[in-house]
Amino acid sequence: MIPELKKPISVSKAKVLLPLAIVLMALAFSCTRQAEEKDPVDRSTIKIGYFGDLTGPNYNFGKSAINGVLMVADEVNQAGGIRGRRIDVVIEDDRGSPEEAARLTAKLIDQDNVIAIIAGGTSGNSLAAAPKAQSSHIPFISPSSTDPAVTQAGDYIFRACFVDSFQGEVMARFAANTLKAQKAAIIFDFNSPYGRGLTDYFELSFAKFGGRIVSKQSYTQGDEDFKGQLSSIRAAEPDVIYIPGYYSDVTAIAKQARMIGLTQPLLGGDGWDAPELWQLGGDALNGSYITTHYSVDDPSPAIQMFVESYKQRYGNLLPDAHAALAYDATRLLVDAITRAGTTNGDKVRDALAQTKNFPGVTGLITINADRNAVKPAVVLKLQDAKFIYQETIHPQIATPSPSPSPSPTKKRRTL
Repeated sequence: MIPELKKPISVSKAKVLLPLAIVLMALAFSCTRQAEEKDPVDRSTIKIGYFGDLTGPNYNFGKSAINGVLMVADEVNQAGGIRGRRIDVVIEDDRGSPEEAARLTAKLIDQDNVIAIIAGGTSGNSLAAAPKAQSSHIPFISPSSTDPAVTQAGDYIFRACFVDSFQGEVMARFAANTLKAQKAAIIFDFNSPYGRGLTDYFELSFAKFGGRIVSKQSYTQGDEDFKGQLSSIRAAEPDVIYIPGYYSDVTAIAKQARMIGLTQPLLGGDGWDAPELWQLGGDALNGSYITTHYSVDDPSPAIQMFVESYKQRYGNLLPDAHAALAYDATRLLVDAITRAGTTNGDKVRDALAQTKNFPGVTGLITINADRNAVKPAVVLKLQDAKFIYQETIHPQIATPSPSPSPSPTKKRRTL
């Protein structure tokens, strides 16, 4: 039997089917390509920039901060990274110079292509660096710059610490209510935004609590002789002396104050909080008080776990406030990247701005509308080379919580 021959496809039908086949093939290729683009396995590292003072006048701040940053990076990488991507920290030394901080920020963004920056420097350095990060839409987190002006540089600028308006009021309240001081003297670094800011806020708050400033003196970072200013303070007979500076200057001031017979309590801020403080200041610091961000004596399991891990990693060194703040700042960034599901600067920024009640080692952290961290402060007493917890003061009225102090006589307060 002769098989039946199939009818040939007509030219008119071929004209219809050929374009259809081409369309189907194009659609299939497009879908395959979209699937490949949608579900790539991105194994590239996530570059995070860091700058801080590693060799300048406040080198301890920078070294403590980078310790905290690297500790987080290692913890994240050992756990598999962020969605499988490892963190790579690009480290730069600003040597305590605002100009260098601005230059390094541009380098980190334009050459190293970091997706965010942890600014381990002082308020002055952060103020110099923030505009470049803002114009580049790169999230910028300062662990310890307490000057309120820092985050006013733009909506990509954040901080992990409280601001000086709160810190100044905390010490003023403590001086007036706990130490019963009625007269205070101030000696501050005139060229430091940090020193000027704390001076202003302490002065305003101390007056609000019924106190009076009887002498106000200034110096410049790096000065070696403070006897003239201290003699004026001695003549004014204050009950307390407020020194809102950095540890390298504060220790020299404390020694000279004791040398000329000033025995009043010396008061300071978180700029005193450094391991070298006691090495430089010794017994001259006894009986002083500072406001800072956390206490290594707090029995909170989270804090004690952090302290022990830090000590194991860094040769039994206790983590100061700058280490703890940088640790929290980096964890805030990791949390924001994880929640955003991307390293896109705009989306990471949005995630940071939405942070609520983040469990940091320096306290629960909520980022407010000004991109400042709403969190508590602690007051520590300096005695015999120790930082002794006194009390915790919260920024909002709240029900007092149990004191972490070993002493049952101490308690938490709220502002």
